[in-house]
Amino acid sequence: MSDFLPVIDIEDIDPYPWTVLPPRGGETGPFEEWDDIRSWCREEAEDLWLDRELDPGPNGVDFVAGTLERCAEAFSPPGSDHWLFLHRDHPTDLPLPVLAAIGPSTEAREPTLRALTLADDRSAVQPPVVKRFKSPKLGEGLTVFRYVPQENSRHLLACVRYAWQVPEHGADVVIWTATEDVARIMQAAEDLESLARSLGIYAP
Repeated sequence: MSDFLPVIDIEDIDPYPWTVLPPRGGETGPFEEWDDIRSWCREEAEDLWLDRELDPGPNGVDFVAGTLERCAEAFSPPGSDHWLFLHRDHPTDLPLPVLAAIGPSTEAREPTLRALTLADDRSAVQPPVVKRFKSPKLGEGLTVFRYVPQENSRHLLACVRYAWQVPEHGADVVIWTATEDVARIMQAAEDLESLARSLGIYAP
C-alpha cells in the first residue's frame, strides 16, 4: 500500500460536455460506478438526452449506453488508476476520450513536465508545440500538441497533453488525449482547456 494520498478533485468541472468515469483500480478504485458499469452507462445515457432536451427515439438510449460502455471498457481496463472524461456535444457523437492521472513527484520539475507531456518526442512528424499553461488550482504547467505516426495506418494521431508538478502535495498531474480526427480535437479545445483549469487536488 502506497503512502501517497492526494487524489484528483473534479468538483469544479463543467459536467455538461463531459461524461466522467473515476478510476477502476489503483489506490482509490474501484469506485461504485464500476459495480455495475452497464447500468451506470444506461443511466448516464438517459441523463444525456434529458439534459439536452432531445428525443432519443426508440433506440437512442440503448445506442448511447452501448457507446459509453464500450468506451469505459476500452479506455479504463481492469486495474487502471486514471480518470476518464468522455467529451461530446450531441449524445450520439463518438466521444473524445481524455484521461487524467496523478502520482508522487520523484524528479525535478522541468524534466518531469517535459517527460509527462512528451515535449521531446522524437517520433513526432514535426517539432511539438510546447507552451506554458497556468491553472488556478495546479499552478503553472506545460501543454504540448504534436502529431505522431501510427503503425499500420497512414493517418496521423493528433495528441494533446497537459502536466503539472504541485510541490505542496508532492504530486505530478497529467492529462492526455489523442485522435485521428484533428477537427474533433479543435472542436473540443475550449472544453479541454476549461477541464485543465478546473481539475484540482484533494488530500484526504
